[in-house]
Amino acid sequence: MNRTLKRAAVACLAMFALLMVNVNILQAVRAEGLQDDARNRRNFFERYAIERGRITAGGKVLAQSVETDSKEFRFIRKYPDARLYAHVTGFFSPESADAIEATENQLLDGSSADLLLRRSIDLFTGEPTRGASVELTINPKAQKAAYDALRQSGKRGAVVAMDPKTGGILAMVSLPTYDPAELSGTNKGKVFTRYDELAKDKSQPLLNRTIAQTYPPGSTFKVVTMAAYLEDDPSRTPQTTVEAPQNLPLPGTNISLPNYGGSACGSGRVTLVFALEKSCNTPFGSMGMELGYDAMKEQTEKFGMGKPLSVPMPVAQSDFGKQEGKDALAMASIGQRSNRMTPLQMAMIAAGIANDGTVMKPYLVSKVTDAKGDTIEEAEQDEWTQAVSSETAAKLREMMVSVVNNGTANLAQVPGVQVGGKTGTAETSDNQPPHAWFISFAPAEDPKVALAVIVESGAARVGAEATGGHTAAPIAKAVMEAVLNK
Repeated sequence: MNRTLKRAAVACLAMFALLMVNVNILQAVRAEGLQDDARNRRNFFERYAIERGRITAGGKVLAQSVETDSKEFRFIRKYPDARLYAHVTGFFSPESADAIEATENQLLDGSSADLLLRRSIDLFTGEPTRGASVELTINPKAQKAAYDALRQSGKRGAVVAMDPKTGGILAMVSLPTYDPAELSGTNKGKVFTRYDELAKDKSQPLLNRTIAQTYPPGSTFKVVTMAAYLEDDPSRTPQTTVEAPQNLPLPGTNISLPNYGGSACGSGRVTLVFALEKSCNTPFGSMGMELGYDAMKEQTEKFGMGKPLSVPMPVAQSDFGKQEGKDALAMASIGQRSNRMTPLQMAMIAAGIANDGTVMKPYLVSKVTDAKGDTIEEAEQDEWTQAVSSETAAKLREMMVSVVNNGTANLAQVPGVQVGGKTGTAETSDNQPPHAWFISFAPAEDPKVALAVIVESGAARVGAEATGGHTAAPIAKAVMEAVLNK
């Protein structure tokens, strides 16, 4: 009898051991594969069982969960003004998410550790779990103005605006855009088919050009070169004169750097403010070569280039480019070599100059509140870098105001407001028309907004109209007016 009991006990222990091994294999080894298995519907339905929190900005609802009549899918995501805010909100698809929907997912679906107390109270009172709401820094008027003005250009491009004193992002527009609702439905077949169509679209509507795409900055980069030149010798002022030949010989080559359109820049020697007003190439090429690669690269880093950044979506790193010869340095100093910038980075440059030389860390999430409206977290303003001294910043502001009043950016003028700016025309390597750039800030005496605009292949005309002053500056003006005219 004892022998029989022992055998039964051993058999039970063996089966129990095998069961534990199987459970561990399922949970630790095969879990991810089983979760993705089409036959496993539990996680799929649970994804739509919780009321996700709202995404809001300036009193407007950008995304919210709406209860349905379906027995399988209790809530579905809705996006008022979907295309206008697509690259800000992102989408919430059956198996993935993007932008704010992705980076703030644990807060939005209520699973964050920051919401543990709220979940505990709800469990005790019997209330269903609800996600936190995320309030953004976006200014709806500025967002709409940027979207409408860029769309009227008929081109691809991006606009990003920020508060230079806080770093809060006021507008983030990328065109072409898409409808997040098409990727947030419950029908996997339709969602995946639509996503594939958008992903294969050559115009890249899913790409957030403000933070995920880098471009040659063209002449907007001349403000960085000017910053380095003024920092190198504090005695220099906007009235300091420099050589400005019609053509600048490039060392080690048999070619010369001309001014835009081959024109002369003054009478051969000009003031720094005149060189910036007229966006002369030759004096800036000379400045860069005089300063040297290390000084130029150091100045770009002081504006934040090369530092990892998220807003909270990750931002592609801008870069001055590798060290080459002096001829390459001259070209890089006018924004036409291997230097590449995101529109956000160019907005940060304008913002740093506007904010007495201090670049604030850009951010998009202003506040998070739980389902009862209690604040979970609030954004803290953070000084990102000290780009230039306050004295240099003041000189740069003076010169950039002169660019708008007397130079290439007169179409950015706002009645009754002192606007500072810099135009840019960036040559591309794909035989397309140049990109049109503009960076700016306003009001110059007490800046409330700084921004960058790029219109891809937007400089399609000849003469003065081919610069960013014709295509991009009016877009910036519309955004500045929207922010300032409350």
